Amino acid sequence: MQQIYQYGWIIPFILLPVPIFLGLGLLLFPTTTIRLRRMWSFQSVLLLSIILVFSTNLSIQQINSNSIYQYVWSWLITNDFSLELGYLLDPLTSIMLILITTIGILVLFYSDNYIAHD
Repeated sequence: MQQIYQYGWIIPFILLPVPIFLGLGLLLFPTTTIRLRRMWSFQSVLLLSIILVFSTNLSIQQINSNSIYQYVWSWLITNDFSLELGYLLDPLTSIMLILITTIGILVLFYSDNYIAHD
């Protein structure tokens, strides 16, 4: 269970490759990238679905243990100043992860089908 919480920081970074590759594709190969719109939407929905599964697993673990997990690490340390970076997982956070990810998937489906007729 501790390992699930330990890798919770990966959730925001799972989706980053799709917009980076899409932006590079639009800069380097604009017509080909536009024609492959369905492929890019599939990748976005797939990665959001992976995040949804991961978030659901986190939420189940959160409900079973009923604890708050906080992970903080020092990012910048000087003599009189310390900048710490971290994340907090509590029941509200895990519910919001599931809710926002589900709405994101539904918005991607709707927008892809709406644009398909243009």
